[in-house]
Amino acid sequence: MQKILSFSLVILTALFFTACSKSESSFDEQDGISSFNKDSLTQHIITLASDEFQGRRPFTVGETKTVEYLTQTLKNMGVEPGNGNEYFQKVPMVEITPTCDPTMKITSAKGSFTLNNMSDYVIWTENTDSVISLNNEEIIFAGFGVVAPEYNWNDYAGLDVKGKVVLVMVNDPGFSSGDSTLFKGKEMTYYGRWTYKFEEAARQGAKGCLIVHNEAAASYGFSVVQNSWGKSQQHLDTRSSKEYRCPVEGWITEPAAKKLLNTVPNGESLLAKANQKGFKSVSLGLKVSTSMKVKAVFNESKNVIGKITGTTHPKEYIIYTAHWDHFGIGKPDAKGDSIYNGALDNASGTAAILEVARAFKSMKNKPERSIVFLFVTGEEQGLLGSAYYAQNPVYPVDETVANLNIDVINNFGPTKDVSIAGEGQSELEDYLKQELEKKGRYIAPEAHPEAGHYFRSDHFSFAKVGVPALTTGSGIDAIPQGKEYGQKQQEAYNDSFYHQTTDQYDASTWKLEGGIEDTILLFQIGKRLAFETTWPQWKEGSEFKALRKK
Repeated sequence: MQKILSFSLVILTALFFTACSKSESSFDEQDGISSFNKDSLTQHIITLASDEFQGRRPFTVGETKTVEYLTQTLKNMGVEPGNGNEYFQKVPMVEITPTCDPTMKITSAKGSFTLNNMSDYVIWTENTDSVISLNNEEIIFAGFGVVAPEYNWNDYAGLDVKGKVVLVMVNDPGFSSGDSTLFKGKEMTYYGRWTYKFEEAARQGAKGCLIVHNEAAASYGFSVVQNSWGKSQQHLDTRSSKEYRCPVEGWITEPAAKKLLNTVPNGESLLAKANQKGFKSVSLGLKVSTSMKVKAVFNESKNVIGKITGTTHPKEYIIYTAHWDHFGIGKPDAKGDSIYNGALDNASGTAAILEVARAFKSMKNKPERSIVFLFVTGEEQGLLGSAYYAQNPVYPVDETVANLNIDVINNFGPTKDVSIAGEGQSELEDYLKQELEKKGRYIAPEAHPEAGHYFRSDHFSFAKVGVPALTTGSGIDAIPQGKEYGQKQQEAYNDSFYHQTTDQYDASTWKLEGGIEDTILLFQIGKRLAFETTWPQWKEGSEFKALRKK
């Protein structure tokens, strides 16, 4: 008996050390890190942001060059095609150019008045009919336009808005009221995002949806709306979809909205009353008329996809994303430059994902889960490429472990901190925190949680289908200059480079050491996930938790 026990102990001990040995040999903290190279990262950025690539707008020569460059780079690394035998996924899109009437006529029982296109409101459509019209449609003030069962909130309760136009407020009740018990207080939920307002209005059958612009609640001025939407826009081609969208979508200035509201007794007070639980949406007793002619051009853009197949769990996927597109050639600046090169936004993120791919390929111990590198189109047009992928996934959503997204990297040097959008959403934040602590770094509180940045980049398309998703941003606690210096760098970027022709690579000012350090963090998170069997989860209170459960 003693011999049997001794033999069993030897076997168990051997198995234990074999298991430990396998675990230790599979995951190596340093594996792949030495492959990250500032010169390689820089060269990718220089190439993608060069004038030759013409600002990388979809449907242009710039797209052709970008797709070819990404595909060839992945091939040279030995990264497999990510969509069968191909390195791309076709994304059917349409470019819509609306020509709007110069005015919008508002009619009440007491008379009528007009609002002016572009100065009082901006409207557009994703409908490709040649003419879109509002013909004396009734206007309903629908508060925040929110249906949120988990917050016991329904602005459409008891309303029939089919064929009517809804006027709604931007952001959430918690922001406008300052009441921290409503929704998430000052932090925007997806219910506060303008895209949600249009989606919900469509679900309710509305013919039109106008969002009341408020600079603080929207986090940008009305000029951003005018510059972004008062021109041709690209959208997904939804001709084969039965999903309904409001034929007319748009924004209206706050003064113009108050002009509408003041046609009813105490109408302006409705803006404040809409912040209170139990608010009842009301008809304003107004009719609206306007129209737009529509020119639609259909085409295909491309997402670029590469893959490293996992050794043990090949059908479990970790997806890295960055958008390759920018604005192409547009209005010349004061110096006559008309190319929107998009060096930081987002040649830098695209280059960073290429570095991550090279690091995974260099690893001595190959990842056990599959790693996917997805470079998406049309982000600047409304997250189009990632939205299309999420709706038409190459790899099933329920087999996708996580999404890690890079949209602009730090170009002013190392920082002690890293920012994240939408803190409190998923356990991926805990992975990031652990990686930061190893380096004596920390997660900085989000500077403007009311701006809803979590809903403004490609990771959000994954969140909308239930996949835990993380995107990081540059910190401001610069080494050794401190927070004030870092804050000035970010403000300078927002003021002088963001979405402008000046967003170009500058060897005299760019310092990419910090960008590489931040990219390595996301590499390390993906690597940890690649050798685990557990799945990161959404946190309590996340509006996406229920989607994952499904």
